[in-house]
Amino acid sequence: MPTTACVVLVLAAFLLGFAVGRRRRPALPEGGLKDDATFTTLHTAALAAPSLRAGLTRDSARKAVRHLRRLLGTDALAITSTDAALAWDGPCTDEVLTYARTTLASGRAQVFAGEPQGAVVAPLTVDGQVIGTLAAYDDELSAALVRTVTEVAGWVSGQLELADLDSSRQRAMKAEMRALRAQISPHFVYNALTTIASFVRTDPERARELLLDFADFARYALRRAHDFTTLADELSCVDRYLLLERARFGDKLRFTVQVAPEVLAVPVPFLCLQPLVENAIKHGMGGRAGRGEVRVVAKDAGPEAHITVEDDGTGMDLEHARRVLDDDPRQSGNGIGLANVDVRMRQIYGEGYGLVVESAPGAGTRVRLRVPKTNLSSL
Repeated sequence: MPTTACVVLVLAAFLLGFAVGRRRRPALPEGGLKDDATFTTLHTAALAAPSLRAGLTRDSARKAVRHLRRLLGTDALAITSTDAALAWDGPCTDEVLTYARTTLASGRAQVFAGEPQGAVVAPLTVDGQVIGTLAAYDDELSAALVRTVTEVAGWVSGQLELADLDSSRQRAMKAEMRALRAQISPHFVYNALTTIASFVRTDPERARELLLDFADFARYALRRAHDFTTLADELSCVDRYLLLERARFGDKLRFTVQVAPEVLAVPVPFLCLQPLVENAIKHGMGGRAGRGEVRVVAKDAGPEAHITVEDDGTGMDLEHARRVLDDDPRQSGNGIGLANVDVRMRQIYGEGYGLVVESAPGAGTRVRLRVPKTNLSSL
């Protein structure tokens, strides 16, 4: 992130002067002092950053403390939370928590004289709240060391802020994704139940079968176990959905599926295919007196699976297709439409993985999506 790069560069510039002046630093080759010290500082900071971006925990502190100590060049270094010493590197004194409590109470860096080591303890903050401390121990306390420990604590706080922002963003994204996938088209539910009701007296056994199919579809659509499923499971959901739609449209609806066996196990976002089929039926059969056909094709494309859903309906102009994807998927009544799937695909895989809609008046509509063959832990 640009913010992280700026923080590291400022830290590097400050520590460069400190690194040159520290008596225990070995002399660097003449002519290469500036470049070598800058590289060493940036490299050491880069080693500590990934752990800190996980937040302030015992494990992240343990992984980062050694690199931070090397960055400061002190005899020892400790990282604490508000109530515990999380990790340390080098000989730290038993007073670390006592020192930490004083710093936590004041909210500012504190200097503690001691034998054989003194300590400089600076607060770690996230969103203006002190969440821990960075305690540097050394037998030689100086104003330069105080400033440097304070700067490093500020940089560590910046990494922890980014970790907190990442965590908040991920929580918000997951909440939005689950809210989006939880929407089921009220029109489909109404049409399905109306179709089932039409068979109750004329064909009770057919009504019973359709009701069981509807229950299976609803059980799949409303489950909360995972954010991802396999393409094979998604196609099974589509099959249940089509049984209900075929009962509604009869012989007017034709449906074909062509799937490469290699892509059946590919992880896909939950309920990413059924909404495309529903949209194809809606636009392919809407207002038509004759038959309509919907085609699903899933091909193996190396590192990706390429899926298309196509209808032979009336089609739409480019502006209408753009509005379909621009509609807010969170608006009530939209159901799980194309915009919903488009938003989720972009959130999961990046902007390059949104839906592609190809259509023209009188030429039907084709919706394409690409899914990376990623092994997702959510499965």
